[in-house]
Amino acid sequence: MNSTFTKILLIIITIVGYAGAAMGAVSIKGKVFDIVTHDPIEDAIVTDEKSGNIEVTDKSGNFILDYVKGDTLLISVIGYKSQQVSIETGKPLSIALERGAITLKDVTIVNSATLKTYSTLSSLDLDMQPVKSAQDLLRLVPGLFIAQHQGGGKAEQIFLRGFDADHGTDVNVSVDGMPVNMVSHAHGQGYADLHFLIPETVSGYDFGKGPYYTDKGDFTTAGFVAYNTKSTLDQSMVKVEAGQYNTLRMLAMINLLSEKAKKRGTNAYIAGERLYSNGGPFALPEHFTRYNVFGKFNTKVGSNSKLTAEVSTLASGWRASGEIPNRAVSEGYIPNRFGALDTPQGGYTTRTNASVKLTTDFGNSWTMENQLWYSHYFFNLISNFTFFYYFPATGDEFRQRDDRDVNGYNGKIYKMKVVNSTTFTTTIGEGFRYDNIYPSELDHTENGQFLSYLQYGRAKELNVNGYFDETVRMGKWLFNAGLRLDYFHFYYENLAPASDAFASDIFTGVDPNAQKAIASPKLNAEYTFNSKFQIYLKAGKGFHSNDARVVIANRGFEILPAAYGADLGVNWKPLPNLYINTAIWYLYLQQEFTFGQDLIDQPGGPVSPGGKTVREGIDFSARYQLSKWLFATFNINPAKPRYIDSATGHNYVPLAPTLTSTAGLDFRFKNGINGGISYRYLHNRAANSTYSLTALGYFITDLSVNYTRKKYEVGLTIENLFNQQWDESQFEYTSRLYYESKPVDEVSYTPGVPFFAKFHVSVFF
Repeated sequence: MNSTFTKILLIIITIVGYAGAAMGAVSIKGKVFDIVTHDPIEDAIVTDEKSGNIEVTDKSGNFILDYVKGDTLLISVIGYKSQQVSIETGKPLSIALERGAITLKDVTIVNSATLKTYSTLSSLDLDMQPVKSAQDLLRLVPGLFIAQHQGGGKAEQIFLRGFDADHGTDVNVSVDGMPVNMVSHAHGQGYADLHFLIPETVSGYDFGKGPYYTDKGDFTTAGFVAYNTKSTLDQSMVKVEAGQYNTLRMLAMINLLSEKAKKRGTNAYIAGERLYSNGGPFALPEHFTRYNVFGKFNTKVGSNSKLTAEVSTLASGWRASGEIPNRAVSEGYIPNRFGALDTPQGGYTTRTNASVKLTTDFGNSWTMENQLWYSHYFFNLISNFTFFYYFPATGDEFRQRDDRDVNGYNGKIYKMKVVNSTTFTTTIGEGFRYDNIYPSELDHTENGQFLSYLQYGRAKELNVNGYFDETVRMGKWLFNAGLRLDYFHFYYENLAPASDAFASDIFTGVDPNAQKAIASPKLNAEYTFNSKFQIYLKAGKGFHSNDARVVIANRGFEILPAAYGADLGVNWKPLPNLYINTAIWYLYLQQEFTFGQDLIDQPGGPVSPGGKTVREGIDFSARYQLSKWLFATFNINPAKPRYIDSATGHNYVPLAPTLTSTAGLDFRFKNGINGGISYRYLHNRAANSTYSLTALGYFITDLSVNYTRKKYEVGLTIENLFNQQWDESQFEYTSRLYYESKPVDEVSYTPGVPFFAKFHVSVFF
């Protein structure tokens, strides 16, 4: 079936390509950019007021539109003042927009060649809800929840569309085109630590749900999140935050070049932050410390190219109290929820990134992007979830260690052509990623000291990809068809000594090499009835790769489990100040990744391959402007995740969310007072496959109030405003405490932070 679908898709793409080449028409080109920063503005809506023709700017701010001399264009985009431009000649237009007040009346529903179904939501939310931390960057995605369970320095656990995606197994995360997810990671497949990204440097983000995007590959099953950093700063700033639990954060962002350089198209800035916090009222203070430095430079190269270079580095260390079994408090092993049973837990991590990107406009609407990137990464974590279950004499404490170099390339060439009011957008892309991991290590430890190897070796993983994507916009219809090809080569060499039988036996006599290729077709359609209502259908295949250690240990079986999904949704403006996005969706996954505790039989760490699953659900998001100064947001996301190869009653997917919701009121007065109040709700869910154990939900309220002027800002942020007792993360463990004669199977948890207030002061210059 998949082969037939792929052949039909290739025929459609070929026909569309020939049709586009055969036609011709008169059109005008233009570029839309920010009047202050001179950055191109993507997704600006360009409307011919006479004919009603509409075009949307691409990533470079460019558009092409059929025209008649004397026509007037209206250019609008969220967060900018609308502008009218008269067309007197056929010469290319340069249109500079000035930032302005946000108003939902300006939102127009259009077909977008970039398939950015959620671009309106992301633009509104980033403008109205400025992020307060690296964690908030992920929470911007409607329906996406996170949890921290091993100290502040670890990647967050991610929940989206009925997935407990652990730390990223089913959510593709990237920053400026560089992947964040780590393949074959010591702590779990797809581990995505976003803490190297300074939130104030983010200019925008894109997200998508489901496996429908040709340019997104590994881990794009539940969806993807892609962040973009600022090319230049509106102004330099210094910021200090201070709060409870000895929290102190200092930030500086400095423009390095003059205004004259900016006007010539050359920009450079540097940003740095330092954070310290004890994370909460823990008996074992976290001593969480993070240092970040980020620098970015971009300049014109000749008249048709732009060069962008960036570097960043992160160093972070912390202590952790780990997960606490319920009985540890009730039976008096520790005095309260914020105690610790194994004090050496904690970690240290670093990541250094470098990227160079060249964007070239060849004329005639052909644009090419080439990006080379490199990361060096280190991770060291000591944990103990089961205490004295596996090793009654010495305890179950273990260390996970990962040291790697990663390099890659992203390239694409795309062309936008308008023929008789029909827009053809063709994209061809290619890339590779190579991970060299040494060591990949899992050790048995006691009080932080090495005892023996549970797994120790060298891993190498290569992913080569290519894709073709064609989008056709004609009248009220938009059709998109794409095909992506991915090739993987896995290598794992076991280096553990024979004396450590646990680490050696599973790889004895196994070929250390394996390879696999996968084709991922996509087919999407939109029909826009008018500027107030649009319906869309998405269908596609995606995948998440398996850990190299699992691939080799299983002799190449089920290397690239596939996901098949479909969405049927609408974008709707029933009122001038109300915007709604909703969709019903379905996803089938060939192999689930679930959290498991077995230290001995899991070569891929704590995330183990499972059975086949299906998920179905509804996404609903609404944005409403009650007045010029007051905005309301509401998201609700019910889902039903189930195993399909398990008996009824034993088919719950552990920890998978079944109902999430967020909502808030955001205000922004002309006198500079702004802020908002919001809630996040996670419903109770199954902690194991029989639902005999429950992971408890929570309802948490947050508040922020700021006073913003041209040269400074002061503000207060309160997390957990009503001081609710809640569990941030929960897992089923079979554990044995030191004085227990037999193990107990129950839920362990990391307590959520109680009432937490922070003040901040920012100075702009």
